[in-house]
Amino acid sequence: MRGQQADRVPVAPFVQEEYLSFYYPQKPKVDRVIDAVEMATELDFDLMAKHCALQQPHFFRREYPNWKLQKTQWHSNGMLTRKLEIVTPSRTMVQEETGPESGAATAGVRFMVTRPLLADTDDIDAFLKYLPALDDQDRSEMRDIAACWRAIIGEQGVLAPWGFAGVFNFCADLRGLDNLYTAPYEDESGYRALMDAIAVAMSDYCTALGETAIDCVGIQGHMAGGTTTGPNFFSRFVQSYEKRVIDAIHAGGKFSIYHNCGNAKSLYDNYRDLGMTVWETVSEPPRGDNRLIEAKAALGDSICLLGNLDQVDFLKVATPQEVAKKTTEIVQIGKPGGRYIFSTSDYLEKPTPRENVVAMIEAAKEAGRY
Repeated sequence: MRGQQADRVPVAPFVQEEYLSFYYPQKPKVDRVIDAVEMATELDFDLMAKHCALQQPHFFRREYPNWKLQKTQWHSNGMLTRKLEIVTPSRTMVQEETGPESGAATAGVRFMVTRPLLADTDDIDAFLKYLPALDDQDRSEMRDIAACWRAIIGEQGVLAPWGFAGVFNFCADLRGLDNLYTAPYEDESGYRALMDAIAVAMSDYCTALGETAIDCVGIQGHMAGGTTTGPNFFSRFVQSYEKRVIDAIHAGGKFSIYHNCGNAKSLYDNYRDLGMTVWETVSEPPRGDNRLIEAKAALGDSICLLGNLDQVDFLKVATPQEVAKKTTEIVQIGKPGGRYIFSTSDYLEKPTPRENVVAMIEAAKEAGRY
């Protein structure tokens, strides 16, 4: 990530609750640091621990003056719905999100917002007026959580927890994705006021993360993708806000990992300007429109690429021999000049055969030696 060449390409498959719960079926609960360290030790790979305990922003985790939280949840037909109510002196805002109940894997589920928190301009006004700033209690909690992770992971790998998304991603959940796509054209000043406030809050949050024992901060940027937005929209309405967050991460002495697991080819120039440390996941067709060899040529001199074995349509069904062959081909493309971390194109899914994961790791380590 510093741009220097290591002894070999790092091999860091993305493991979270879904695969950990499959790999350790006897465990009623799994953790992206504790159990991922155990798995990395057993299979001998370079762990990039992407915990989500700090993904929910401070103002969704606890109460502040003029900012009261009410949280409820209920189960129905195999689905879990979570409701958040934020009570301010002028407005009560309500958000609902739903995802599948998956036992120990539920903690890794990306819940779909079915009722956006900010339904109208009155909600937005109240949200911006009363939005709590980060305080010393929040910073202390973040330091304590990261210190616990560091004690567990040691030198096993790097701590790369998610921050609370990227600016566009987070605002898309607040407003609803369709609403956010059209907002710059319907009310540009309102759009920019919300994006600016979230960029400030995220930058402050990332500055606080810079004071902790983590190594990297994950930024979710997939909702402003190459086909959903495109380079012109991205330049005008997304880029400056994302860059402020990335710059705050770097100013705090941490690395930034920008996540877009879909189409991104049209945004390569934008990504160069953003200057993230790492871009993941360089997804190839059919899940994305990227080719590692093209991304390497376009970005590899300044941005570390992380990816890009297809874990959905290939890794779960191929033979170990096919996995080893494909892995070797990918590593040989990404390896020259460094700035490359071998991984899957997103998190490992159940029921990926253990022997395929082993074949992938061993082939990547062998092919990646300099």
